[in-house]
Amino acid sequence: MDQIEDCLSFYLGKAYQRVTQSAKQRLAPYGVTPVQYALLKVLWEHDQQSGAELGERLLLDSATMTGLLDRLEYAGLIERKAHATDRRVNRVALTTRGRDLQAPLDREMDQMNQDFLGEFSSEERKVLRNLLTTLARWKQPESPPTT
Repeated sequence: MDQIEDCLSFYLGKAYQRVTQSAKQRLAPYGVTPVQYALLKVLWEHDQQSGAELGERLLLDSATMTGLLDRLEYAGLIERKAHATDRRVNRVALTTRGRDLQAPLDREMDQMNQDFLGEFSSEERKVLRNLLTTLARWKQPESPPTT
């Protein structure tokens, strides 16, 4: 690599910083973080999912998911309900307050997307999303066993 700009992490990191900072500023008045918004968005699509289902969709491990659910429950945006047939599983359900945030939060994030992606064509947006999805789902190859 000749210069830092040739390193994937450099511009990807800078883009992450800019987008995340914008999202934090837009969501802060509502007391929600970008990751909390993502979880709420998944629940707005389909309420009453298990923590495992939410973690799988958001690519989050169980420890991270538990902390996230704790904070959203404390804020009164979700509640945990016992599963009807499996006592080991809780269903995560939106509260009225959690449902009421959908319109204003979606508006904020739609505007942020427009701010960042407004100069891109529809095809460029699709390519960018596909590339980022591929990178987000990339798994490091397993190391060979040591003998």
